[in-house]
Amino acid sequence: MGHTMKQVVCMKWGPLYPADYVNKLYGMVRRNTQGPLRFVCMTDDAHGVRDEVECIPCPEVDVPPPRNRTGWRKIAVWAKELPGMQGDWLFLDLDVIVTGSLDVFFDYEPQVSFIVMQNWTQPGRGIGNTSVFRFRVGAHPYIYDRLAPEFDEIYRQFRIEQTYISRTVSEMKFWPDEWCVLFKTHCVPPMPQRWWKTPVLPEGTRVVAFPGVPNPHEAVQGRWPAKWYKKFYKHILPTLWITDYWRE
Repeated sequence: MGHTMKQVVCMKWGPLYPADYVNKLYGMVRRNTQGPLRFVCMTDDAHGVRDEVECIPCPEVDVPPPRNRTGWRKIAVWAKELPGMQGDWLFLDLDVIVTGSLDVFFDYEPQVSFIVMQNWTQPGRGIGNTSVFRFRVGAHPYIYDRLAPEFDEIYRQFRIEQTYISRTVSEMKFWPDEWCVLFKTHCVPPMPQRWWKTPVLPEGTRVVAFPGVPNPHEAVQGRWPAKWYKKFYKHILPTLWITDYWRE
């Protein structure tokens, strides 16, 4: 697929992540992909987003608040049609860091319509982490179509959108293990070493995901937001290597 258009999409809604998260994500993707790139941000506020990013309205999901503004909103990409979008797309959460070439994500298992990173907090359970996934537009519309009419039951059963997808989708593969890691699982040293050892970047890593906290801007500073009685083990040293990658 060398010179085929590489298609990347992210979502930004609400005030949680500022525009510079989109701008840095674009910078990381551009530096780590060869050839033509189409980068789309689905957003309700395009203010401050760099010109190279194509901003389109962030689709909604018809589920009760506050769930409609949580990770469940990502289910919108599974609709039968996405305006102006066709084919395979690499979805990246705003809070990921790209640390290696992404070209392999576009070429890997090209026939498969859904490939996702392993959810490393539940390894071996067959659950994907939707921080990093490739999907084919319109390939699995039932995931979206069932959401609104069956949401109460879906939410009761799964709680988290990535579990719902993993248990519902008819075709799913995982990226090779070393490509995608979780910051807290793979980078932060175990207790008590995290008090004197800086988080590391495992060899072969291409994307580091930061679900929950700390976010990249907090990890750089050595901040791990937590209640006071959890501060003993929720502790990291400033992770300055993040800034080598996480920049416009």
